[in-house]
Amino acid sequence: MSDCSLNGPISSNISHLTNLVSLSLASNQINGSIPSEMGNLKNLVSLDLSGNLFVDLIPSRLGQLTSLTFLDLSFNSFSDSIPPEFGGLTNLTELHMSHCELGGPLPPTLGHLTNLRILYLGTNYFYGSIPSNIGNLSNLELLGLGDNNLVGVIPSEIGNMMKLNILDLSANNFTGPIPYTLGPIPETLAGFPLNSFIGNPGLYGYPFNSPTTSTSPFTQHRKNSNKVLRHVKIILLSTISPVLVSLALLLLSRRLNGAKSKEAVLSPTKNGDLFSIWNFDGRVAFEDIIVATEDFDIRYCIGTGGYGSVYKAQLPSGKVVALKKLHRRESEVPTFDRSFRNEAKMLTEIRHKNIVKLHGFCLHRQCMFLIYEYMERGSLFCILRDDAEAVELDWMKRVNVIKNTAHALCYLHHDCIPPILHRDISSNNILLNSELDAVVSDFGNARLLDPDSSNHTTLAGTYGYIAPELAYTMVVTEKCDVYSFGVVALEVLMGRHPRELLTLLSKPYSLQNVMLSDVLDTRLLPPRTRNVIQSIVVVAMLALACLRAKPKSRPTMKYVSQQLVACQRQLLKPFPTISLLELVSSDLGMENGREPQPEIALELAKLNTDLGMENEREPHSEVSCHLDEFHGSSSN
Repeated sequence: MSDCSLNGPISSNISHLTNLVSLSLASNQINGSIPSEMGNLKNLVSLDLSGNLFVDLIPSRLGQLTSLTFLDLSFNSFSDSIPPEFGGLTNLTELHMSHCELGGPLPPTLGHLTNLRILYLGTNYFYGSIPSNIGNLSNLELLGLGDNNLVGVIPSEIGNMMKLNILDLSANNFTGPIPYTLGPIPETLAGFPLNSFIGNPGLYGYPFNSPTTSTSPFTQHRKNSNKVLRHVKIILLSTISPVLVSLALLLLSRRLNGAKSKEAVLSPTKNGDLFSIWNFDGRVAFEDIIVATEDFDIRYCIGTGGYGSVYKAQLPSGKVVALKKLHRRESEVPTFDRSFRNEAKMLTEIRHKNIVKLHGFCLHRQCMFLIYEYMERGSLFCILRDDAEAVELDWMKRVNVIKNTAHALCYLHHDCIPPILHRDISSNNILLNSELDAVVSDFGNARLLDPDSSNHTTLAGTYGYIAPELAYTMVVTEKCDVYSFGVVALEVLMGRHPRELLTLLSKPYSLQNVMLSDVLDTRLLPPRTRNVIQSIVVVAMLALACLRAKPKSRPTMKYVSQQLVACQRQLLKPFPTISLLELVSSDLGMENGREPQPEIALELAKLNTDLGMENEREPHSEVSCHLDEFHGSSSN
């Protein structure tokens, strides 16, 4: 019963529903207190009360719901703190309590929730220090404590969280050193980006300075820059891995075999044109980069990622590039070093207008960076979260972003031999240029799909975009990228991550009263023209198909890419009456997870029956006969 405009308080009679297993009342206008009688619902496994108007205390009797694995109380207006009794919810795997106006110290009983994978308590008023027994949460993958009033040192016990891959301690009052050498693996925390810790003036150490100095984090490196420059030829030519040298030479030979006019563009210039990095004196380019960024001064830093920081640099030629630099401490972490080299290798071998261009690299233990084309508008994630920029990204521009992303993935999966799996498609890794055209970036986790192996892998990607089957099979296929694409496509239409909608997809019947028009980004005016509405319906339908639970039931990216550029179909149903259930139920002309034959793909009759869509012209009779035969043998 999410998004149903329910209001008023919850009756205490809800305690009579003792067989209830799942209860979701999210995104309504329910007010008053959470009735303590809900503690009688001992069979509850999932409880979602987020996005309402609840006030007062969180009832301690909720701590008696020992079967709970999922609890979300986010975006309410509670008072006081988390009841210590919540320590009894030992089966919890996800606890979401952000934006709840909670205060007080964090209860040490949170350390009893050893099955937690997600603990998100950001944007509250918690104070005091982090309990040291938080290190007991050995299964934690996401820890969000940002935007609170927490103090003290970051406990070394966080180093026990060997599965932690997302950490947010920003905007608090932590002091002392950042413990980047915690736990049995010394680099446990070394890879977390700057924005995991930013907004804590008293913190120092990697990736910050000591608070006693105002010197740039790269001052010591700048002192040694003359020495580095003297050996830059060695840096760029002698110590780059042999494989990457071969790749660079291969690309160079291909370019030199092009037209003479192209050769002129590739000729070195006096100041070292960075776009000629494959065949000009690397020493000059390195000097230009050092000067342009003042030796990678933090003032030129425009973002941080899972590993490395990104800098903007204007070269003497006037050209602007982006540089991803792996800091020295990060380069000592084998995982980051491998990812950095993997990204250089992958992007050296591929070229597509919707994949970020790599112009060169420097791979040396003391100075590692990649040089990309500069994308003026930054990441899709940031644009969607800025109201002014989100409005500028109108409906057709959003459809275009989705098309660009689909074309890039189609190229990786179907035009590269062997196929390339990106493994980290998210709105953070889609960049936009000044025209709001999109490219896919960040190939640190990419890998080749080997048809002769099991393709077992470690879990990689961004939380909220990872295909669910990876958690239990650990086998990566191209359908993992397809799932991630589906999440991004919905995020673009909705203007926010579709977390709640993804939960509802496991119970499609709950989507019957959820209209497509109601989940679209409200910051834009509702779509009016036929062309825009048709495009949105097709995108939504394809996105939901990409999110099917069974990987084999998801379409390929080639099919998605083709459908996004296919002829428009006329809607016979009013747009506001199209429900998500109808979109989920549509099989897009697919039978048993297989895509239709070309002649059938031309006319998707299922769209006529489920959505009231028809082609701009009537199908020929012989095609209609084929479609009747097809639908007679298909099953949803």
